[in-house]
Amino acid sequence: MNKELSSYAARLRDLIANPQSAIRNPQFSELALELFAHQFKHNSAYRKLCEARGRTPQTVEHWTQIPAVPTAAFKEIELTSLALGERTAIFYSSGTTEQKPSRHFHSAESLAVYEASLFPWFLENILPDLGFAICDLRLVCLTPPPEQAPHSSLVHMFEVIRQKLDKSECAFVGRIDTSGAWTLDFAATLAALSPQASSLKPRASLLLGTAFSFVHLLDEMVARDLRVELPAGSCVMETGGYKNRSRSLPKEELHALITERLGVPRENIICEYGMSELSSQAYDSRSQKLEVGSEKSEARSFHFPPWVRAQIISPETGREVDEGEAGLIRVFDLANVFSVAAIQTEDLAVHRGDGFELIGRAQLAEARGCSLMTA
Repeated sequence: MNKELSSYAARLRDLIANPQSAIRNPQFSELALELFAHQFKHNSAYRKLCEARGRTPQTVEHWTQIPAVPTAAFKEIELTSLALGERTAIFYSSGTTEQKPSRHFHSAESLAVYEASLFPWFLENILPDLGFAICDLRLVCLTPPPEQAPHSSLVHMFEVIRQKLDKSECAFVGRIDTSGAWTLDFAATLAALSPQASSLKPRASLLLGTAFSFVHLLDEMVARDLRVELPAGSCVMETGGYKNRSRSLPKEELHALITERLGVPRENIICEYGMSELSSQAYDSRSQKLEVGSEKSEARSFHFPPWVRAQIISPETGREVDEGEAGLIRVFDLANVFSVAAIQTEDLAVHRGDGFELIGRAQLAEARGCSLMTA
């Protein structure tokens, strides 16, 4: 076990656990530079990529100069500081069965950091002002259970939430079909959402799932002309794209259907942004008024927790774009202690203050994505 990385991980968990220890820019840069030095030393694959760009701990002076690895590289290279014998879990990226997945290796120690990062930011964004006791909350996950999807970071996330909320009655209503794809058990889903689903008579429900799982559920409800009025205070968290697993819907249309068929108001529908290569998540629970030409509209921008920084990068120049401009999301996640902290995604977003407005997936070939290593 690497003592330097273990010590760093323990200190980071303490920082995350202390709500008074806001990680502001100077401290973030110090922590990021320290982590970069450790990862450069102990992650041989990452070190080679950094050396190819002429970046070392001796030449990098600010966290924004730390080399970012494109997500496509996780498909080809073992970007980890963990020895083979230390790896207890692997998270694979989602996608179609024809695609080669990214791999994020974990140990018990790295999962402890992942879980420490996950829950407080989830609680702050999804359940910020509970008007009821958490014990009254009903939890329904539109994914397979953990034993059916051991390599899914999303399923692991939902299982951690279940454990932290102490939800023994949580329903995982997804299934794995014969092709390996995720599907829904509609009977189980509708039963879990019915008012008689729990003897505890919960005052509200928390429904978690991917966008394509919600489409499957809602299409079935429309076909059967079904509606379920979830109790007041119920909320929905939807995440991820469609990945050819269902028909695609504009977000406004998807959320309108959730409101129509499940009775959850728009302000209680929260989007999550995460990926298997990261250990932290962003949520769009804060909204702001934007001026587009002569009109004003409300847009919801994503925000990561204080131990993460996100930049919107021009694919042409490799530099951060200005406010209101579009580019590719680059994330620096301090909780990625044992892999690589700086991740260059292929997701498009617009720079909005200290957050970003997600547009969608960039139409880039993997070779183009890898070329960002030299940007």
